[in-house]
Amino acid sequence: MPIVNRVADLHTDITGWRRDLHAHPELLYDVHRTAASVAEKLKAFGCDEVVAGIGRTGVVGVIKGRKGGSGKVIGLRADMDALPIEEANDLPYKSTVPGKMHACGHDGHTAMLLGAARYLAETRNFDGTAVVIFQPAEEGGAGAKAMLDDGMQARFGIGEFYGMHNYPGMPVGEFGIRSGPIMASADFVTIDIEGVGSHAARPHMGIDTVLVGAQIITNIQSIVSRNVDPLKSGVVSICMFKAGNTDNVLPQTVQLRGTARALDAGVRDLIEKRLHEIVEGTAMAYGAKAKLTYKRNYPVLVNHDKETDFAASVAQQIAGQDRVNTELAPMMGAEDFSFMLNERPGAFIWVGNGDSAGLHHPRYNFNDDVIPFGTSYWVKLVETALPA
Repeated sequence: MPIVNRVADLHTDITGWRRDLHAHPELLYDVHRTAASVAEKLKAFGCDEVVAGIGRTGVVGVIKGRKGGSGKVIGLRADMDALPIEEANDLPYKSTVPGKMHACGHDGHTAMLLGAARYLAETRNFDGTAVVIFQPAEEGGAGAKAMLDDGMQARFGIGEFYGMHNYPGMPVGEFGIRSGPIMASADFVTIDIEGVGSHAARPHMGIDTVLVGAQIITNIQSIVSRNVDPLKSGVVSICMFKAGNTDNVLPQTVQLRGTARALDAGVRDLIEKRLHEIVEGTAMAYGAKAKLTYKRNYPVLVNHDKETDFAASVAQQIAGQDRVNTELAPMMGAEDFSFMLNERPGAFIWVGNGDSAGLHHPRYNFNDDVIPFGTSYWVKLVETALPA
C-alpha cells in the first residue's frame, strides 16, 4: 500500500497520542484537557497560527505551504469529544474516567489529524493553506455549528471542508464515500401528555396518560410506513417513556422522548408535520392534551459532487481503486459536519476500522492499524488539492 513513508515513521507517536486521549475522555464542550494537548502539539509542530477557544473549546491550526500563490485554503476537521458510556474493554489505556469513554473513535480521528499536521508543518510541500480543525461536541452538541457561528470560516478564509470517520466492519485499508446525502438529519422529539390522574382500580374516573402515550407511539409508526414515499428514507423512534412512580396510580402526566431522521429535506418537513397532527389528534381522541416539541438539530449531510470525486481519487492513491467504495450506502446516523458542508463545498469519507465492535458500543475500540491510512489520506488530500 502506498502509505506516506514519513507517516509510517510517525505511527508509534500517533498511536501514543491516540491512547492517551482514549484514557482521558471528555464530553461535549468540556474537552479542556484534550484541546490543551492538541494546541500544545500544534505549536510544537511549528504551525503558523494556533487559535484555541473557537466554538468555546475548539482548536484551529494554520499551516502555510512553501508557496502561497494559489491563495487556496482547505479545512480538515476532526472531532474530539467522547461519550457517556462505561467502557467494557480491558486495555492498558482503558478509560480512567468512570462513565465516559471514546466509543466512537474520536480519539483516533484527533490523533490522525495531529499526525497529518506534524507532517504538513515539516514538509510544507503544497501551494496554499491547510487549516486543521479540532472540534468539540460532535456527539449531540453541534460543535461544528458553534465553531462556524464563532466566525471560523470567514476568519481563516476556508473554501472547502473535508471530514473523515472510522467505519467498523469495513476492512482496514479501505475507504467508503458517495456523493449526495450520505448521513441523515437528526431532530429531537419531546411529547408532553396531560390527562387526569386516578386510582389504578378506577380508570374510568380519570384519563389514562399511559394509554394515550402507548397509542401515540403506535400511531406515529404510520408516518414512515404510510406517509413517506417508500423509495425514500425516514425514521421515527421513541426512546424514552417517563410515566408514574407507583403501581396503583394512573399518572396525571407522561413524557415521551425520541428522535426523527431523514435523508431528504422534504421528508424531514413531512415527519415534523405529521407528528404534530398525530400527537395532538390522538390525545384529543382520548380526552387528553398533548404538546409536541420538535427541535431541529443536525441537518442532512450532503457530499458535494466535485469534492466527493476528488476525495475518492485521493483515497484511491492510498488504498488502490478497488479498495475505495464510491457508492457506500447512506446511513441514518447523523453528523454535525453537515453544518460545515452547508457553509462551503466539501466531502465526508469513511475509513475502515476492521472487525471491531460497533460505534457507541462499550467494547468499541479504535484500531491503531488504521492510523497510516487515515493520516496518509489527509496528507495526500492537501498535497493533491494544493499542488506545489
